[in-house]
Amino acid sequence: MRHSSRLLSLAAFLCFAVTGFLQAAGKSGVEVEAWGKTPEGQEVSLYTFSNKNGLTVKMTNYGAIVVSVETPDRNGKLANINAGFDNLDSYLAGSPYFGATVGRFCNRIANGKFSIGNKEYTLAQNNGDHHLHGGEQGYDKVVWTGTPVRRKGSQGVEFSYLSEDGEEGYPGNLAIKATYLLTNNNELVVDLQAETDAATPINLTNHNYWNLGGVGSGTIHNHLLKVEADKSLDVDEDLIPTGKFNDVHGTPLDFKTFYKIGDRIEQNNLEPNGYDHCFALRRQNGKMALAATVKEPKSGRMMKIYTDQIGLQFYSGNFLTGDEGSGGNDYQTLFCLETQHYPNSPNIKSFPTTILEPGQKYHHVTIHEFSVED
Repeated sequence: MRHSSRLLSLAAFLCFAVTGFLQAAGKSGVEVEAWGKTPEGQEVSLYTFSNKNGLTVKMTNYGAIVVSVETPDRNGKLANINAGFDNLDSYLAGSPYFGATVGRFCNRIANGKFSIGNKEYTLAQNNGDHHLHGGEQGYDKVVWTGTPVRRKGSQGVEFSYLSEDGEEGYPGNLAIKATYLLTNNNELVVDLQAETDAATPINLTNHNYWNLGGVGSGTIHNHLLKVEADKSLDVDEDLIPTGKFNDVHGTPLDFKTFYKIGDRIEQNNLEPNGYDHCFALRRQNGKMALAATVKEPKSGRMMKIYTDQIGLQFYSGNFLTGDEGSGGNDYQTLFCLETQHYPNSPNIKSFPTTILEPGQKYHHVTIHEFSVED
């Protein structure tokens, strides 16, 4: 009976998503169009919303994916700075998580195993011997329920999904809301919330791929990056955290002041040569704080990222190949800055817990602030 009651509570948590959808679409200013169907026959939609300054975001309820983000450069010329596909079939064929809402646990879990109490759980090993981004059928590959919304000074879409007990090996029914809002202050706000009826690890993120010069404009090597972190997570040869932290000062991971990404990559001895590292953000106590700033000198575009999370994964597009699966985007022409808890947290007791218990609420907020410099 207790389990049934909790499941009803989770259903209530998500009920907003199916209530008044047509009214919301009509009043929100969000354009909604049919975008095809999955092989299982599930209908997929494309959502388009803009702010008063001309910034435009496109999203789909397949994977709660950000399809594109169009912003002006210093001369007012618009360009898409977020990589994605212009059709559903390309996402269905597989992508490197372009723009996706990722979970139940983003990043890596060592050997695809973790324990809660005395019970061990086994997950898909979809990254060598390890578990990555929620498994073979993570949240990036499911159809969410999308509801257009308008709030004071912003508009966007609320996505909801009920991840059932046992999905990809995870325990508990997890009810998730992912709200994406574009504000008139040129901010893309990502608000992720969840509740569960059984203890489960959770670590959600958004996996946007950026090029502030415009997607297709070339490498990211000229981008200037500053990260609000003094330490990075120590990792093994499979990029699994060991539980230790490394001081970044004077190393290729030192972005405490602005550095060109390309200059730092030349000092990096990883194979493939580039970044796929998690930074431990400073001044992070569960409240919103600046995590990173990126500048692209030629266009003048700048992006600041604020978050309430403790970690920031920097990925420099090392595995992009320029083929169809990469959307034609080649090696190191895109970068990701993914806000999150630390990878492999369920297996490292010294890391802050990522276990969500029944009665608790998971809440993760990230803000991308766009501007230009003269």
